[in-house]
Amino acid sequence: MSVEKVAIVTAGGSGMGAAAARRLAHEGYRIAVLSSSGKGEALASELGGIGVTGSNQSNDDLQRLVDLAMEKWGRIDALVNSAGHGARAPILDITDEDWHNSLEVYFLSAVRSVRLVTPIMQAQGGGAIVNISTAWAFEPSELFPTSTVFRAGLANFTKIFADSYAAKNIRINNVLPGWIDSLPATNERRDSVPMGRYGKAEEVAATIAFLLSADAGYITGQNIRVDGGISRGL
Repeated sequence: MSVEKVAIVTAGGSGMGAAAARRLAHEGYRIAVLSSSGKGEALASELGGIGVTGSNQSNDDLQRLVDLAMEKWGRIDALVNSAGHGARAPILDITDEDWHNSLEVYFLSAVRSVRLVTPIMQAQGGGAIVNISTAWAFEPSELFPTSTVFRAGLANFTKIFADSYAAKNIRINNVLPGWIDSLPATNERRDSVPMGRYGKAEEVAATIAFLLSADAGYITGQNIRVDGGISRGL
């Protein structure tokens, strides 16, 4: 008897999170989606899964999603952490409150869900996690100040987690999307990409699906760029 694979997707009502949920459903996963807009519940219903309307900044909402997945399927094999948008302003115009709110959006939202699913994955013998980060985590841009600051921190968290849990067969990686078609398009941004186009949310989703799969079984603690060549760093 085959074991059903189960994936949780946070902030999965639209954009890259929703694309990841669709791709994983296509790959045979049972899907549980968290979204603050209600779109996650609708998507989960469409995919034959379960959805919760709530925030990845709430431990209670995340716990409710995890509990529902465990009640229905008894396991969690994959976690995809997507996120909303934090403050954007000239660097010294960002208030303390905006910095703290952006910490919640970009960093602690992922930490919370990882904290919840890790004991489950450890008890069942393994699992895999992918965080959706940004191509600018290591090449900071004034366009995305709070995102780049806190997602650089997420990269460090990811590496420390990987060091701690690799031997327990729990893998974790980040994908670093560049200009993706879920964002407003401009000619200037498109022209900055060596491939000469915006990426597709489905291309990011395909990378996520690979990183969660057994084919990526020796990959952990990494930051995988999906940006059409825009990054210059190693």
